[in-house]
Amino acid sequence: MFTFTKMMLPFCIFLSCLSLYSSARRNDRPIIGVLAQEVYSPKPNQTAYIAASYVKFLESAGARVVPVMINQTLEEYKTLFNSINGILFPGGGVSITSSGYERAAKIFYELAIEANKRGDYFPVWGTCLGFEQLTYLTSSSTLLAYTNTSGVSLPLNFTDDTKDSRMFRGFPAELMEDLASQPLTENSHKWSLGLLTYNTNEQLKKFYKVLSTNTDGETEFVSTVEAYDYPIYGTQWHPEKNAFEWTRPYISHSPSAVKTTFYMAEFFVSEARKSFHRFESEEGESKALIYNYSPVYTGHKSGFEQIYFF
Repeated sequence: MFTFTKMMLPFCIFLSCLSLYSSARRNDRPIIGVLAQEVYSPKPNQTAYIAASYVKFLESAGARVVPVMINQTLEEYKTLFNSINGILFPGGGVSITSSGYERAAKIFYELAIEANKRGDYFPVWGTCLGFEQLTYLTSSSTLLAYTNTSGVSLPLNFTDDTKDSRMFRGFPAELMEDLASQPLTENSHKWSLGLLTYNTNEQLKKFYKVLSTNTDGETEFVSTVEAYDYPIYGTQWHPEKNAFEWTRPYISHSPSAVKTTFYMAEFFVSEARKSFHRFESEEGESKALIYNYSPVYTGHKSGFEQIYFF
């Protein structure tokens, strides 16, 4: 039976101090913004939306979520940037060159670059449309090519750079094997960044490390990236769907597919824990959180089970 003695007291104090030191360097109350986008057929009080699966994705790993509205002022975006600990650009169907989504994404992308350059850690994640948006923001060019990838799950073709990546460092070896051999990653896109295009574009090649590729049988395209010098990440596929979307038969819900959702979420939230931005007041924080809105069930008519409308 273990017995505590006075001799152990200095060691316990040391452990306590070490714990406090570790937690002081980590934000255990991260808040992540999720960018809204225009509704295709707007109605009163429904001009923008966020699919609830992105919110659940981040919440599952211990983050809270703030919706980032479109068509806000630059000052409003700057204030929000300094209040949150990361941002996610979700999938969708709006323009990556001329939309409220694009304008807000560009502002947050540029603020993140500036902040990270001066040592103010701020991670950015792009999924599907968000991934495509990142390629445009980095290259200032529309470089995407049509691929037959709308509604299919695929295994990932990992590159040699994956083993040294930040994104996949914490994944179990067994899960990495499953990701490479089983169709676990859901694709819902018609446009992709061809690997050949990436290899011939100096801006993209210098900025992003390619972690995985895929093919539609004709075109090999980039499917997972992380920036070399910034905490900026992108997946052309949808990690959030495996655990939270059920309306499409091609979405895998196998144990490994669901684990993929949570390991990806845990990674990005762990990046947000390195940011120490905060709201100026508890009242301002409370007013900004997604909890002030109620998702609408749309699974009977949409690819999303639930949607937040704004």
